[in-house]
Amino acid sequence: MIALLSLSVAALFGAGAYMLMRRSLVKLVMGLVLFGHGANLLIFTMARAQRGRPPLVPEGAEAPTAPFTDPLPLALILTAIVISFGIVSYAIVLIKRVYQDVGADDLSIMTTTDR
Repeated sequence: MIALLSLSVAALFGAGAYMLMRRSLVKLVMGLVLFGHGANLLIFTMARAQRGRPPLVPEGAEAPTAPFTDPLPLALILTAIVISFGIVSYAIVLIKRVYQDVGADDLSIMTTTDR
Protein backbone atom coordinates (compact mmCIF):
# COMPACT_ATOMS: atom_id res chain seq x y z
CA MET A 1 0.00 0.00 0.00
CA ILE A 2 2.86 2.38 0.82
CA ALA A 3 4.40 1.71 -2.59
CA LEU A 4 1.14 2.60 -4.34
CA LEU A 5 0.80 5.82 -2.34
CA SER A 6 4.44 6.68 -3.07
CA LEU A 7 3.89 6.18 -6.79
CA SER A 8 0.78 8.36 -6.60
CA VAL A 9 2.75 11.12 -4.87
CA ALA A 10 5.48 10.88 -7.52
CA ALA A 11 2.90 11.00 -10.32
CA LEU A 12 1.19 14.06 -8.82
CA PHE A 13 4.48 15.91 -8.35
CA GLY A 14 5.65 14.94 -11.84
CA ALA A 15 2.41 16.03 -13.48
CA GLY A 16 2.44 19.23 -11.44
CA ALA A 17 6.01 20.04 -12.52
CA TYR A 18 5.09 19.35 -16.15
CA MET A 19 2.06 21.63 -15.93
CA LEU A 20 4.11 24.41 -14.29
CA MET A 21 6.51 24.39 -17.27
CA ARG A 22 3.73 24.93 -19.82
CA ARG A 23 3.19 28.32 -21.45
CA SER A 24 -0.44 28.79 -20.39
CA LEU A 25 -1.43 30.45 -17.13
CA VAL A 26 -4.40 28.10 -16.71
CA LYS A 27 -2.05 25.12 -16.89
CA LEU A 28 0.14 26.85 -14.30
CA VAL A 29 -2.81 26.92 -11.89
CA MET A 30 -3.50 23.25 -12.60
CA GLY A 31 0.15 22.54 -11.75
CA LEU A 32 -0.26 24.35 -8.44
CA VAL A 33 -3.34 22.26 -7.67
CA LEU A 34 -1.49 19.03 -8.47
CA PHE A 35 1.44 20.07 -6.29
CA GLY A 36 -0.95 20.80 -3.43
CA HIS A 37 -2.60 17.41 -3.73
CA GLY A 38 0.80 15.73 -3.95
CA ALA A 39 1.98 17.47 -0.78
CA ASN A 40 -1.17 16.44 1.09
CA LEU A 41 -0.83 12.83 -0.02
CA LEU A 42 2.88 12.87 0.92
CA ILE A 43 2.09 14.05 4.45
CA PHE A 44 -0.66 11.43 4.73
CA THR A 45 1.67 8.68 3.52
CA MET A 46 4.43 9.66 5.91
CA ALA A 47 1.98 9.78 8.86
CA ARG A 48 1.06 6.10 8.43
CA ALA A 49 -2.48 6.68 9.67
CA GLN A 50 -4.16 3.50 10.87
CA ARG A 51 -7.86 2.76 10.96
CA GLY A 52 -9.37 2.08 14.36
CA ARG A 53 -6.54 3.63 16.39
CA PRO A 54 -7.77 7.08 17.49
CA PRO A 55 -5.55 9.17 19.77
CA LEU A 56 -8.07 9.16 22.62
CA VAL A 57 -7.05 9.09 26.27
CA PRO A 58 -9.03 6.50 28.24
CA GLU A 59 -10.77 7.64 31.41
CA GLY A 60 -8.40 7.57 34.35
CA ALA A 61 -5.25 7.43 32.19
CA GLU A 62 -2.79 10.24 31.54
CA ALA A 63 -1.79 9.29 28.00
CA PRO A 64 -3.32 7.31 25.13
CA THR A 65 -2.53 3.62 24.93
CA ALA A 66 0.47 2.62 22.80
CA PRO A 67 -0.82 1.86 19.26
CA PHE A 68 -2.49 5.10 18.17
CA THR A 69 -2.42 7.40 15.15
CA ASP A 70 -0.59 10.72 15.53
CA PRO A 71 -3.10 13.55 14.96
CA LEU A 72 -0.49 16.20 14.07
CA PRO A 73 0.10 15.14 10.42
CA LEU A 74 -3.64 15.05 9.81
CA ALA A 75 -3.95 18.58 11.21
CA LEU A 76 -1.08 19.63 8.94
CA ILE A 77 -2.99 18.24 5.95
CA LEU A 78 -6.02 20.34 6.85
CA THR A 79 -3.79 23.40 7.12
CA ALA A 80 -2.16 22.62 3.77
CA ILE A 81 -5.58 22.30 2.13
CA VAL A 82 -6.57 25.76 3.33
CA ILE A 83 -3.26 27.30 2.25
CA SER A 84 -3.34 25.71 -1.21
CA PHE A 85 -6.94 26.84 -1.67
CA GLY A 86 -5.91 30.40 -0.85
CA ILE A 87 -2.94 30.30 -3.23
CA VAL A 88 -4.99 28.85 -6.08
CA SER A 89 -7.80 31.37 -5.51
CA TYR A 90 -5.32 34.25 -5.58
CA ALA A 91 -3.67 32.88 -8.74
CA ILE A 92 -7.05 32.58 -10.46
CA VAL A 93 -7.86 36.21 -9.65
CA LEU A 94 -4.47 37.31 -10.99
CA ILE A 95 -4.94 35.28 -14.17
CA LYS A 96 -8.37 36.81 -14.72
CA ARG A 97 -6.90 40.30 -14.35
CA VAL A 98 -3.99 39.51 -16.71
CA TYR A 99 -6.40 38.12 -19.28
CA GLN A 100 -8.49 41.30 -19.10
CA ASP A 101 -5.41 43.47 -19.69
CA VAL A 102 -3.49 41.37 -22.21
CA GLY A 103 -6.29 39.42 -23.89
CA ALA A 104 -4.45 36.08 -23.80
CA ASP A 105 -3.19 33.58 -21.27
CA ASP A 106 -0.02 32.64 -23.16
CA LEU A 107 3.19 33.61 -21.36
CA SER A 108 5.11 34.20 -24.60
CA ILE A 109 2.77 37.10 -25.47
CA MET A 110 3.45 38.83 -22.16
CA THR A 111 6.97 40.08 -22.88
CA THR A 112 6.74 43.70 -21.69
CA THR A 113 5.27 45.59 -18.79
CA ASP A 114 3.87 48.36 -21.01
CA ARG A 115 0.17 48.44 -21.79
